[in-house]
Amino acid sequence: MRGLPGREDVSAVPRPDPRWQVVRLVPLTGPALLSAMVPVNLALGALPVVFVVAAAHLLAEVPAAVAAGAGSPAFDRLLTAFAVAAAAFLLREILSPLQESLGELAARRVDGLMYDRLMATALRPRGLAALEDQRVLEALRLASRELEYGVQSPGQACAGALALLVRVTELCCCLVAVGAVFSWWAALGLGGVVLLFRHGQRGGLRRYARARVSLADEERRIDYLRRLVIEPGAGKEIRVFGLIRWLSGMLEDAYRGWLRPLWAARRRAYVWPFVWFTAAGTAVTVAVFWTVGTTAADRLTMTGFLIVMQAALGALRLGEHYAEVDLQTEVGLRAYDAAERFAARIDAYPGGREDAYPGGRESESAAGPPVREVPDPVHAIRFDRVRFGYPGGRGRVFDGLDLTIPAGRCTAIVGMNGAGKSTLVKLLCRLYDPDGGTIRVDGTDIASFPVTAWRRKLSVVFQDFARYEVSAAENIGFGAVDALDDRAGIEAAARTAGVPAVLGPAPGGLDVPLARHLSGGADLSGGQWQRIALARTLFALRHGSPVIVLDEPTASLDVRAETRFFDEFAELTQGATTLLISHRFATVRRADLIVVLAGGRCVEQGGHDELMALDGRYAHMFRLQAHRFAEYTGDPT
Repeated sequence: MRGLPGREDVSAVPRPDPRWQVVRLVPLTGPALLSAMVPVNLALGALPVVFVVAAAHLLAEVPAAVAAGAGSPAFDRLLTAFAVAAAAFLLREILSPLQESLGELAARRVDGLMYDRLMATALRPRGLAALEDQRVLEALRLASRELEYGVQSPGQACAGALALLVRVTELCCCLVAVGAVFSWWAALGLGGVVLLFRHGQRGGLRRYARARVSLADEERRIDYLRRLVIEPGAGKEIRVFGLIRWLSGMLEDAYRGWLRPLWAARRRAYVWPFVWFTAAGTAVTVAVFWTVGTTAADRLTMTGFLIVMQAALGALRLGEHYAEVDLQTEVGLRAYDAAERFAARIDAYPGGREDAYPGGRESESAAGPPVREVPDPVHAIRFDRVRFGYPGGRGRVFDGLDLTIPAGRCTAIVGMNGAGKSTLVKLLCRLYDPDGGTIRVDGTDIASFPVTAWRRKLSVVFQDFARYEVSAAENIGFGAVDALDDRAGIEAAARTAGVPAVLGPAPGGLDVPLARHLSGGADLSGGQWQRIALARTLFALRHGSPVIVLDEPTASLDVRAETRFFDEFAELTQGATTLLISHRFATVRRADLIVVLAGGRCVEQGGHDELMALDGRYAHMFRLQAHRFAEYTGDPT
């Protein structure tokens, strides 16, 4: 993979033929379902020819049966042919909806497995490096979009492949009827015409599909412009700035830029090739029917003539586009291919093959054999000469960072934007691993801990924390998901963070869904959501997460609310190891230790009074912010 030594670019690996890929996926439908679908499809393919043969006998027996009357052998043969034709017709009417139901069940089963695999692959890496690679994300976006919104899916491709049995069986039976009753050469000629037209249909569809794929960027631009126009996000600015006409023109130009090459590709795929296919097919078909017409009197009975004509016409009809097969098997594997590329690119990253779930295997590394029990920090968490740079980024964020975070105390991290404050949190959570150096807890490298067990020791409020569309109680309980039944603990954490106050007197209390589009749901502001996230952290602390990390935890709260919160928070988290990242120095000054980051290193550290006396970077930033706050509030101090 580009950018990773020793990794090949998986996009360059040749892919097998789509038809063979479908065959490989068909067993995913399950043995029971597969054993039901195969005979049903074979029967549906054979029944039309059974009907043709029975109907031919029926028509041929009519004159003799009418002349001989009821009870005669001719009349009995007429009734037998009628019974067989009727049975074939009725059985086909019964099996057709059954086949559709079984096909839909097979499609959903395969697509469900594809969804499971996609989610498992996305959760497999222990960190975020792979999921921030744009090529990995593009494969993930394509796979998820095709599975959710695509016209066709891998499951439909499997159902289509099984439905092809119907057409193949019917064609073979038609050709056998023509060959057995009249001429095998005629059957061979008709089979060649059908295969010629099927080649044109499949080849044209394949070329057209490739043209669609090559225009994916143009199609994404159309989707973006269409969403921009109809969704509410930009509605205010579109109207205020008068952008409606401009956006309409942009959308029209985008559509034309997408359609013109698509129309040209469709003409190349279908117009001229089918002129030649039609000419060749017409010549062979005329020859077959001319031979039948000129020799029928000598070689065929009335029954044989009817069988040959109907079977020949039935065979020729099978040269058409198969609506239940062609598009599904040709296009339906786009999601499968994207999922395969996504999995291959995930595997190309270190840790990409490791189990992301509790109890999963943790590989040994330079840190030594894995340690299964993760102790609470007693003395300190230490960053020892840590070097790190984001994959594809410019330069290093940290270049030899030395930092000690005392256990059981509050440490604040400050610095200019881009100094690496949030990166430090990600390294501590093992969302990334350092390029060099180690992070130790009381002398033990955290890389030797099972990653899931180590993360259970952390309670983190990220700057861009998740807003789950479930109840407020569940949002809080996710801090310790194994203790979701601790309702008293959830309510206590909610009260401490001020959650009941932001939810108001609305019915449901903590059980109200936090999404306006859900029945009885509530829509919270940024500051109100932040209280939910803080309550989640307190609940995690209650259930054994002794290391608390707050990355800009009160950015959406006003200054007074922030002060009140930290007064309560400091009281509740006494004895916990707290790492605080904030731009507000009124909050930072309360920390036991303040660390200033700059240039990928720790340049200052100490208490507030100590750093003010040092009159360095921290003192300069503190005075600048205090001056601006005084101007804003009108405080003469």
